[in-house]
Formats: sequence, structure tokens, C-alpha cells
Amino acid sequence: MEHLILPLVIFFPSIGALLLLLVPERQADTIRGVSLIVSFVTMLLSFAVYYWFDPVASGMQFELNQLWIASVGINFHLGIDGISLLLIVLTTILTVLCILSSWRSVTKGVKGFHISMLVLATGMIGVFCALDLFLFYIFWEVMLIPMYFIIGIWGGPRKIYAAIKFVLFTMIGSLLMLVALIYIYFEFHSLTGEYSFDLLQIMSMQVPYQAQLWLFAAFALAFAIKVPLFPFHTWLPDAHVEAPTAGSVILAGVLLKMGTYGFIRICMPLFPEATIAYLPYICILSIIAIIYGALVSMVQKDIKSLVAFSSVSHMGFVMLGLFALNQNGVEGSVMQMINHGVSTGALFLLVGMIYERRHTRMIADFGGLAKVMPAFSVFFMIVTLSSIGLPLTNGFVGEFLILLGAFKANVVYGIVAASGVILAACYMLWMYQRVVFGKVTNAQNEKLSDLSPREKLILVPIVVLIFWIGIYPKPFFERIEPAVKDVLTKINGARLSSADDGQDAAQMFIDESKEISTVVIDEGVTADE
Repeated sequence: MEHLILPLVIFFPSIGALLLLLVPERQADTIRGVSLIVSFVTMLLSFAVYYWFDPVASGMQFELNQLWIASVGINFHLGIDGISLLLIVLTTILTVLCILSSWRSVTKGVKGFHISMLVLATGMIGVFCALDLFLFYIFWEVMLIPMYFIIGIWGGPRKIYAAIKFVLFTMIGSLLMLVALIYIYFEFHSLTGEYSFDLLQIMSMQVPYQAQLWLFAAFALAFAIKVPLFPFHTWLPDAHVEAPTAGSVILAGVLLKMGTYGFIRICMPLFPEATIAYLPYICILSIIAIIYGALVSMVQKDIKSLVAFSSVSHMGFVMLGLFALNQNGVEGSVMQMINHGVSTGALFLLVGMIYERRHTRMIADFGGLAKVMPAFSVFFMIVTLSSIGLPLTNGFVGEFLILLGAFKANVVYGIVAASGVILAACYMLWMYQRVVFGKVTNAQNEKLSDLSPREKLILVPIVVLIFWIGIYPKPFFERIEPAVKDVLTKINGARLSSADDGQDAAQMFIDESKEISTVVIDEGVTADE
């Protein structure tokens, strides 16, 4: 059963999507109900994986490795470690909440929307489980299609523009990734005589330094677009603003994490020497993203646009933690992936709830909501404080460890990045003050209804996660730690190898110098004689 649990978690949503094909379009509530049940069962299956996962074991667990396309050496190879485990659980939870949030907001094309959401879930979970690079690429591309439809059909006024921009940016990165995969495939064959895309086998291969630089660059560009790392971020605000609420939540909560996950799963362990070489450049781009995203968020007039640009800043923190290349920084980065998915996903849900009531997202159109929507204001406050990293909330845990790791790696990086925390407090608290506090100056706001039981049901699990991670993060770090140590071991091995090479070169120089000196002295003595 343990070997079959991952395929079940991956493909159960797609089985539900096939079932929805049999339900007539006019039976909208039945479609919603089936979709909710399927996503809820998938979430329970992911909880079972979390329960059975051994937190002290290193390496991959629940592995399934079956020959798929024998002629080219492609295997159906699945497995997870602590990093992918937490991202899978996050994905299944957010999928359930997204389907609940769209219960009344999506009224046209209900069947197509829910089929897209379930197929998207299969693609996302598959990426986190794939241990064959070809399989990883297939799942990576599968995500693109349903997300394109979700933005392009159920999005806002500029939905076509946003959907096409999203696809073009992603496909450029995917093409580079494909070229790099093919190169690795033939390089592995030249060294071993076997054709294979197996990630664990390829990790044992010693890639030449110059090849590492090119391959890392190809993969890194694909992943940087997905993060999105500055300056590859321009597709994100359009996609977030135009996407429906469920699409924005999945984009922020899961799809952005595909980029950072790609770095820690593929780039860093496969190309450790290139990782060290590119480290200063990626750290500088990460710091620019932190500051730039925060400053641009501060001047936004649209709440959803503000939250979208804040993601650029928050993901900059995640990238900085990864490339601190120490235990604190990388663990904090992985934890912040989860935290960002929880907090920013909740912010998009809350923005969607007030948009359904007022059909506007302009900050200036609100004010005084604490008087007419007290429950909404309380949830909004908790999530806002979580987003800025208040102690005892989830955001604090990740950001603290990232900054600790950054200071260990480079004091200047740590100091500059810390200013992003202050800027985040400025733009988030200022936005909250303008939306929630003060007098009700717009008559349309006086008659707004507070949160419904369904909406409270959506937000309560998020608040539980915010305080659980903030107060007692130990169960999460226990599962992350062995996987992080495995990645850092490979990179530290490359560092030691580089240091040894440097010492060998230095010793050769000293030996040659001694030989030259001896020859010169001997010749001098001979001349005197």
C-alpha cells in the first residue's frame, strides 16, 4: 500500500475530473459537490502520507520505480522527502479551500472550471513526487494547460492578455529546461553506457565544471521565471490580478513554489559547483526582489495588485535563504515556502470575499469595514500580521531563520534584506488601516454582510495553521531537516573539492618554485667554481 499511495494522491484528482465529464453541465451543484469530495479525499490521502512518513530517515520514501518507456530509459519513478511532503500537503489543503471559495463566485462554465482545478492538482502534486527528469518535465507542462484556462476563461477584463503572457514566459523557461534535460541524458549515456532520466542516478554523475555552468543557467532561468525572481517577474502581477480568486490562491500558494522547489531538488544537488559560482548573483537579484517588490507594493491602489507584488518580495526572501547555503537559511526558506502559501493564499481569499460583495478592489473604495464586517476584519488582521512576520505567527519562523542564515553567509546581505521586513510592515499595515479602520465614508459599505459560515469554514483552518506553525514548528522542521542536510552535503562536498584543488595547485606552485630555486642555486655554485 505504501508504494501505491503516491500514485493515488497524484491521480485521484484526475479520476474525479473524468467522473465530472459524465455529469451534465446544468447540474452545477452536483459538479461542485463531486469536485469537493474528490479534493477532500485527496487531502486525506496526503495526511496519510504525512502520518506514515518517517521524519528521521534520510533519502526518498514511498518510492515507486517502474519501467515506463524502455527504449529510451524512462521510468515511472516517484518518491518524496520532507521538502516535497510539506508542499504536497499544502497543495491538497489549498485545492479544497479553492473549490469551497469558488462555490458561488464561479457561475459560468462550472464543469470546465472544476475539471481544470482537479487536473491542475494532479500536475502540481506530480511535480513534487517525480524522481525521473522526463516525468518531472511532463508534470511541469501539465500544470500549464489548466492554469491557462482558469485565467483565460474565468479571469478579469484583461484575462486573455494575462493568460497568454503567463504561457509565453513559462514556455520559454520550459524550452531551456528541455534542452538541458536532453544534454544530461546523453552525457549520462557517454559516462555510463546507459540511457536514463533517473534523478537519483544522475546525481551520482560528475558533470564537468563548464557544463555545470551552462546547465545550471538553463534550469535556473526556467525556475526563476516560475518563482518569479527579479527581473523575470512581470507576468505575475497581471496573472494574479486577472485570475479568479481560486486561480490567484493556487498561483501564490503552489505554482510559485515550483520554481524554488526546482532549485533545491534539481539545480543545487546536480550542479553544486555552479551553485557556488552563481551564488552572489542570485543573492543580489533576491535582495533586489525583496526591496523592489516591497516598494512597488507600497504605491498600489488595488488590494489584489498589492498582494501580488508582495509575493515578489516574499519569494525574494525564499531565494535568499536557499542560496545562503547553510542549515538555517535553507530550512527557513523551505518553511517560508509553506508560510507564504498559507498567508498569501489567505490574503487572496479575503480579497475575493470583499470583491464578491462590492465588485471593486480599490483601497479608496473601502474604509470602516471593522464596523460592518467585524469577523472579516479579525481574520484579515490575523493574516496581515502573519504576512509581515509577527512573532507567534508562521511568517516569523521562516523569515527569522532566513535572515539568520543570510547574516551567517554575508552580513551585508542580511542587513539589506532585513529592511524588507520593515517595508512589508509599512505597506501591509497601511493597507489594512485604510480598508478596515476609520469612518464608513461610502454608503455602499454600510450594508455589506459579514462572513458566511462557508467563508468562516474556509478561513479557520488557515488561522489554525498560522498559529500552529508560529508556536510549535517542530513537527515540520523534523521532516525538513534530513532532506536539507542531504542537499547541503553535496554542496559542501563541492566546496571541499574546490578547496582541495586550490591547495593542490598551491602546493604544486610551491614545489615548482623550490625546484627552480634549487636549479638556480646549483647553477650559481657551478659558475663560481
